[in-house]
Amino acid sequence: MTKLNVPDMSCGHCKAAVEKAVTSVDATATVAVDLEARTVEISATVSDAALIDALKSEGYESSAA
Repeated sequence: MTKLNVPDMSCGHCKAAVEKAVTSVDATATVAVDLEARTVEISATVSDAALIDALKSEGYESSAA
């Protein structure tokens, strides 16, 4: 399980974009977005770096929580 801080997430659109970014690199990933805490928990088979890069490609900076 990977937990990332995504400080620029604030709305439903952000949630959808983050989920899309994660599933674009791992279609089997499970994603739990917490907008209030601005974090995302991901269970995936790809590296944390790949997840961070995917979020960055959607315009969201992230870091390990």
